[in-house]
Amino acid sequence: MPLRLIFMGTPDFAVPTLLELVAHGHEIAVVYTRAAKPAGRGMKLQPTPVEQEARRLGIPVLTPPTLKTPEAALEFRAHNAGAAVVVAYGMILPQAILEAPPLGCFNLHASLLPRWRGAAPINRAIMAGDAETGVMVMKMDAGLDTGDVAMAERLAITDAMTAADLHDALARLGGDLMVRAMGALERGKLQLTKQGDEGVTYAAKIEKAETRIDWKKSAREVLRHIHGLSPFPGAWCEIPIEGEPARIKILRCSMTDGEAAAGELLDDHLAVACKAGAIRILELQRAGKAPMKAEEFLRGAPLKPPMRLA
Repeated sequence: MPLRLIFMGTPDFAVPTLLELVAHGHEIAVVYTRAAKPAGRGMKLQPTPVEQEARRLGIPVLTPPTLKTPEAALEFRAHNAGAAVVVAYGMILPQAILEAPPLGCFNLHASLLPRWRGAAPINRAIMAGDAETGVMVMKMDAGLDTGDVAMAERLAITDAMTAADLHDALARLGGDLMVRAMGALERGKLQLTKQGDEGVTYAAKIEKAETRIDWKKSAREVLRHIHGLSPFPGAWCEIPIEGEPARIKILRCSMTDGEAAAGELLDDHLAVACKAGAIRILELQRAGKAPMKAEEFLRGAPLKPPMRLA
């Protein structure tokens, strides 16, 4: 028998899991998501991607401001769900909620736990130069991503991958993994393994202060920094355009050869020297403008050595 589930999620990353659960016949009693926020030029209330998908599917949606009240726990239990599936919900679940479903609450996390517990595991894995990452289904407890792990899938991180690329790949992988986990739970075959104490790292939220590019690092470190922050919040530097320093986000780059002072252009096609090695900028974005390819950018702002990026 398919499970009766509560689904809790908010951003695009959670949508493939919701769709997979529905496609595999699980009954979604209700979707919990964050409240709609003003967005766009008109600042109209914009429902979350999960809310939009749930309403399209005809699933009831709740957006409580807190889950910490006795009333919230009572309402949660009243859905009579066997388990809850949580994917990037964005709110801490109190103990009363964690204990409400008889089979437990199961979270999809975008890292190979215990590495990168916390808020920004996709960005941090790329920025740290990790060779691989993955998704894990864990039974939630009161700690921060400390629950017992049920299933995992690994994925190689290439130097060409941005945070957006990895996000989309892991979202697809995660939907498939959670469906398999819920299938095993339904059959009473889901096995849980405690997380090890070794290798614990925390994926802290990205701070504005760490988004500026440091050309005094190696080419690979610079590339991973750029890709780990692409497209949001975006790694940036200042490029002199018409004599004035302009703040530019760099969204995609590749490794190349060449040596010069850190931050100096090596040619007129946006190859930039780092402390060791060099990168070539492939895609970038001026403030208030759409992202553009390097060739398009250079048509409007031809840059040549010995110009220096800061």
